[in-house]
Amino acid sequence: MAVNIREKLEREIQQFEHELTIELPAELKRAVALGDLSENAEYHMAKQRQEFVRARLGQLKQRLSALALVNLSNIPRDRAAYGSILRLQDLDKDEEVEYSLVTSEEADVALGRISTSSPIGRGLMGKRPGDEVRIQTPNGTKEFEVKTLLTIYDREEAGEL
Repeated sequence: MAVNIREKLEREIQQFEHELTIELPAELKRAVALGDLSENAEYHMAKQRQEFVRARLGQLKQRLSALALVNLSNIPRDRAAYGSILRLQDLDKDEEVEYSLVTSEEADVALGRISTSSPIGRGLMGKRPGDEVRIQTPNGTKEFEVKTLLTIYDREEAGEL
């Protein structure tokens, strides 16, 4: 999983670097050739895009650096952490839900893929089967009981990863 994220980030960085060093300078050069820069919409759009690309590149490189620091050997084998799948009893709605704890890049709430940095993700970190957890979310407080836990190691052994 983490390898795919790194590859995705690296591809996106390469695309933005290409745009910043090749495409945008050519676009700016064409816009400058049109004359009066004070009223040149093409020039102003290219400059705005250049600022956006620079900012996004900075964010992507920072995220890639943070991912490089992730040490899978620090992930616990007996508690919820990155890569875990938890089956929970939603005590408010009296129904079961399943969440996978993933990075923010992998998150997709509709698929039950919850970022470890989201309120629910943070609340579930370190939990074990039988634990009850009360989590404050933007939509109010949620209460769950952890029914089952598959850690990243369990999933690896089962051939899921």
